[in-house]
Amino acid sequence: MDLESAALLAVAGELTQRIHEGVVARGFEGVRPAHGFAFARLAPDGATVTDLAVHLGVTKQAASQLVDELVRKGYVERRAHPRDARARLVVLTARGWECTRAAEEAAVEVVRTWGDVLGEGEVRVLGEQLGRIAPYGPVRPAW
Repeated sequence: MDLESAALLAVAGELTQRIHEGVVARGFEGVRPAHGFAFARLAPDGATVTDLAVHLGVTKQAASQLVDELVRKGYVERRAHPRDARARLVVLTARGWECTRAAEEAAVEVVRTWGDVLGEGEVRVLGEQLGRIAPYGPVRPAW
């Protein structure tokens, strides 16, 4: 693996870990980084288990188990799908939205520390450059 690839992977791993630590520090116990990747897909307007499986790159069964866990923990709920009577829509609960906001706050804090090292202008340029490389995600775990 070349140095640039290793550095990008290290930064992604550190960002994920530090966001997770920030979420836990804000009182959201029992969450894992995989939950955050699921929340990223659910946040706009919910998703089916199949949509979530595709987003996470896992089987439908694995996504269903993840949803079951998140329902038990109070972060998501299943609702009737507005356009498909056979499907269920998985949406964030108020607690899920609170956790999502906590993750966004933690992410801002992490990126702010990058500004201490690179300078705010360089961080802004980095964000623009990365946005050109991967403009639409998906934001999902690579493991």
